[in-house]
Amino acid sequence: MADEEQLDNMASNFEIDQDKISEIIEEQVNEGSMVVASEVLPTGLPIIPLRPRPAFPGIMIPLVLNGQGQVAALRQAMEHQTQTIGLVMVRDLDEEDGIQNLHQVGVAAKIVKVLHTEKNAAHVLVNSLERFVIEEINERGVALYARVRYHFATELSVNPELRAYSMAILSTLKELVQINPLYSEEIKLFLNRSSLDDPGRLADFAANLTTADGQQLQEILATLDVRKRIDKVLVLLKKELEVSRLQTKISQQIEEKVSAQQREFFLREQLKAIKQELGLEKEGKDTEIEKFQKRLKKLKLNEEAQHAVEDEMEKLQLIDPSSPEYNVSRSYLDWLTILPWGVFSKDSYNIARARRILDRDHYGLKDVKERILEFIAVGKMKGDISGSILCLVGPPGVGKTSVGHSIADALGRKFFRFSLGGMRDEAEIKGHRRTYIGAMPGKFIQSMKTVGTANPLLMLDEIDKIGASFQGDPASALLEVLDPEQNYSFRDHYLDVPFDLSNVLFIATANQLDTIPSPLLDRMEIIRLSGYILEEKLEIAKRYLIPKALTSHGLVRSQVTIQKAALKQIIDGYAREAGVRNLEKQIKKIMRRAAMAFGEDESLKKITITKRDLENYLEKPAFTTDEIFEGVPGVATGLAWTSQGGATLQIEATAMLAKRKGFKQTGQLGKVMVESSEIAYSYIMAHINDYGGNADFFDQHFIHLHVPAGATPKDGPSAGITMATALVSTITGKVVKKKLGMTGELTLTGRVLPIGGLKEKTIAARRSGLKSLIFPNDNRNDYEALPDYLKEGLEVHFVKSFNDVYQIAF
Repeated sequence: MADEEQLDNMASNFEIDQDKISEIIEEQVNEGSMVVASEVLPTGLPIIPLRPRPAFPGIMIPLVLNGQGQVAALRQAMEHQTQTIGLVMVRDLDEEDGIQNLHQVGVAAKIVKVLHTEKNAAHVLVNSLERFVIEEINERGVALYARVRYHFATELSVNPELRAYSMAILSTLKELVQINPLYSEEIKLFLNRSSLDDPGRLADFAANLTTADGQQLQEILATLDVRKRIDKVLVLLKKELEVSRLQTKISQQIEEKVSAQQREFFLREQLKAIKQELGLEKEGKDTEIEKFQKRLKKLKLNEEAQHAVEDEMEKLQLIDPSSPEYNVSRSYLDWLTILPWGVFSKDSYNIARARRILDRDHYGLKDVKERILEFIAVGKMKGDISGSILCLVGPPGVGKTSVGHSIADALGRKFFRFSLGGMRDEAEIKGHRRTYIGAMPGKFIQSMKTVGTANPLLMLDEIDKIGASFQGDPASALLEVLDPEQNYSFRDHYLDVPFDLSNVLFIATANQLDTIPSPLLDRMEIIRLSGYILEEKLEIAKRYLIPKALTSHGLVRSQVTIQKAALKQIIDGYAREAGVRNLEKQIKKIMRRAAMAFGEDESLKKITITKRDLENYLEKPAFTTDEIFEGVPGVATGLAWTSQGGATLQIEATAMLAKRKGFKQTGQLGKVMVESSEIAYSYIMAHINDYGGNADFFDQHFIHLHVPAGATPKDGPSAGITMATALVSTITGKVVKKKLGMTGELTLTGRVLPIGGLKEKTIAARRSGLKSLIFPNDNRNDYEALPDYLKEGLEVHFVKSFNDVYQIAF
């Protein structure tokens, strides 16, 4: 197979250069073996498929033949007296050689010399003679054989027009030679063999010089009319000239850029050498090592870390700065020497100061503040607060993160916060190993670098939302960090030396504890922030939220006033959640409207927001007053806990006449809540006579229990006594006591079991205007631990069995 790209290699392998080709031609002429082509060219030729470009008449070319078919065609040609072979370009370079894959126009070539032969390969030198058109082609053995019709070049009278075309071709070739001298040898060889008065040969030679693709060259080969052929060749030459100019321009730009870079490099090296001679500057490596040594003088590394630093410095001195390993080693030393080994800030155990800071930053949360002050007091007696890991649990917006800020301020410690929410990669905790490109230490080591002390307060936000994936389990990686018995020698994957985290005060935050793994939860001390009641939100708005919103909107207190009644309506109608985040948003919305009013009316001096104005500023209330159904049989009010805080829960029951008894529940109840309803149904059905009902009632009625707000999922066991109360009310027709709320888990024997979230439920009851509450007797201590302001005005009953509930409710 003929491959034009291999020509240079073939010529060099067999030491065939242009001079050698000329010698061969002269030898053929002297021997008289070169005669007029028209006298000796046969009409039948063995065919050699060419790729990727065709051959042109009058050109001496070396060929590399591969495959049985091409070698067989060569042998057939050598056996013929004329030793002539046909060269035809293939149509599709990706297809195999075959009759259908050949162009119709090719070139007959005289085999000048066979340079090398093997079993299925041969290297030959041929002299292309004349064009031919294939009239018939078939296979002769494994070779292709064609009957052809020649198109002999005829002598043309050189008229002025053709001479002008020839001069245009020569002029373009001259420009090409000036740009690319490689063309000059081929032009000399052509001039020695051909006449400039033969425009057809000149056009063929010029086309062969170009780097055009094979199909374009084949089109020129197939153009038999000389005039049209010259036109096409001139177009190709012009394109070739433009490409050569562009290539030369690009080469010059690259050379100029490289020369400038080399010049700059040499000048910098000379400047560096001069500065070193004058003692003005040291090498970059020496400067880095001096920087690391200077840092180490201020630190107290442990023995293993000190040994690692010394080994790495020795290694760094031996590595060439241009080596990739140099940057890896330098980065590792940078991390080792920038960490605060043995650097501590002084703790403040002033309890009075801590109380002032907590009261300044937060309103309410009395039990939380007392617990934090107790924690600081223990640190004062002990001398340190190492080994302490707190977890602040509560709904969004109750101030968990800001409490962490206040604790750090009270203790005089540096504060650093990062969120664990959605973290799925163990390397975020323990770092990457240094074998990876772009490796870095984990978040804890990074935080040590940021704060600059070994005893900061680290806040781990959203610890209940930490994830797991194929990249590892970050929650499991936290077990070592949050264990006081292990974190004194925490080993990050990147550092690979122990770092003491035992002096760090860890404070985690969470909205709920259910999603925190038990081993991790066991390492933390839980402090609950249950949320705020209306009175507390009112004070928080006055002291913190309104002044902050005024400042952030470029307003002053004298310009905007929100009346107390309006503020209460905002809290109750627009921001009823446990925290104050939504309340802050509503206040900001009012301030934006006020700022727009001042901007539109420059004569306006003051805006007072009344309760009546709220709908103009905040649109319709998002919440309506909780309706406590009174005077309606079959309705009871329960108390529920959610991740957003406490809430009231209306439970409705009704009975329908039916041929057989039945019971169903609606309201998107969870599995546990469905079980609670079935327990309540079974208990009431078994003891209906004790509560004034008819024993045959269930046999004649179908009972339907519904919990409104059906779009909201609900679950939990604490609505058991509420469901049983609603069933009794339906069956007996008695109305539940007014302003009564209840919570408690019911058993099949009628016992009332304790529940959780009592504080949140009490807050929800106060917010909804309930006056009487029923709690399980086992929750008495939990209720007594509540602040007095939450218990004020409430009539609370503690029950052991459903009989106690019945006596209170009816």
